[in-house]
Amino acid sequence: MKFEATPLQGVYLLQPRVFGDSRGFFLESWNAQTFRDAGFDLEFVQDNQSRSARGILRGMHYQTTQPQGKLVRVTAGEVFDVVVDLRRSSPTLGQWYGATLSADNHSMLWIPPGFAHGFYVVSDYADFQYKCTDFYHPESEVCLAWDDPSVGIEWPVPPGEQPLLSGKDSSGLKWDDLPLFD
Repeated sequence: MKFEATPLQGVYLLQPRVFGDSRGFFLESWNAQTFRDAGFDLEFVQDNQSRSARGILRGMHYQTTQPQGKLVRVTAGEVFDVVVDLRRSSPTLGQWYGATLSADNHSMLWIPPGFAHGFYVVSDYADFQYKCTDFYHPESEVCLAWDDPSVGIEWPVPPGEQPLLSGKDSSGLKWDDLPLFD
């Protein structure tokens, strides 16, 4: 497993070793010892999967109570995955990072607690899987507005189109109204 640091401290783009031949491929997506050896002593308590159609944007979500670290990947299709640093003590507070995750590139993203997270589906559909370090706590879930100009995420939405949003995602909070992490 290759762990590549991103511009946001603590966020890593991961490339598993993929073994392929005419029959298909094999990869190891999680191994506690491999992660410990790389400096990540993680305990996951919940696995989630979603399927979304082209043009759907999910995010930018986080929890103020029971903040979750997430190991995310795509097993079918392709998404543009985004995180925003919400840690007051971080030199990259308010900055975002995006990466293409797909079934073809097998890339994964490690997102520690303290970040908002979301993705935009660029293929016909995408199956998105994520392992979480804490349980879902809907009472403390917050949504950052996906299009807040002070954050300035550059989503790959085609010109003249709007992403498909849930009610929650369409009423996300502006940056100045967000609860942040210390």
